[in-house]
Amino acid sequence: MNFMESFNQSLFLLINADPATPAWRIHAAMLVANQLILLVPVALAALWLWGGEPQRSLALKVLAGIAVALFASYVCGALWPHPRPFTIGLGQAFFPHKATSSFPSNHTLIIATFAWVLVFDRRWAGWGWATLLAAAVVGTSRVYLGVHFPLDIAGGLILAPVAAGLAAAAWNRAGAPLTRLVQGVYRKLLALPIARGWIRA
Repeated sequence: MNFMESFNQSLFLLINADPATPAWRIHAAMLVANQLILLVPVALAALWLWGGEPQRSLALKVLAGIAVALFASYVCGALWPHPRPFTIGLGQAFFPHKATSSFPSNHTLIIATFAWVLVFDRRWAGWGWATLLAAAVVGTSRVYLGVHFPLDIAGGLILAPVAAGLAAAAWNRAGAPLTRLVQGVYRKLLALPIARGWIRA
């Protein structure tokens, strides 16, 4: 076992909860670890449905960044598969999870990519830093609950700005026409709720 793997496992055991942990802590951690990510699609839907063209462009740029991030995650998992803690009998897992490659943490990666797109946009930088903190908290909760190693979280946090940066660079070239195209389709498909004032045209 090399030094990094030994460090990874030792740090995991320091963070991972044990069977004697109070139930309320486990439930709170599960809420953060599994449900906080749902704020990403909620926020994107709000930006699109009730925002103007700048907010809609931002929402699409976030989606592009997340797509790049998840592709990078897939490549990492295919080329460097890494077992999850529970598959090697390490620590305690507090909810069932598929025995997929653990590196990087997709929950952390998705939220952190969202955060970095906001930071790089500058107009939303304050929200971006807050979202990045949330990504770290979500990742730590998943280590606490035994489904990820600490370096899985670090991997997500490191890949996120790269994915967001690539998306931002592409968006500088193609973002405006793509936003107008998608907005035109949206206005046709949802003409009725737009006409009734439920959502913004």
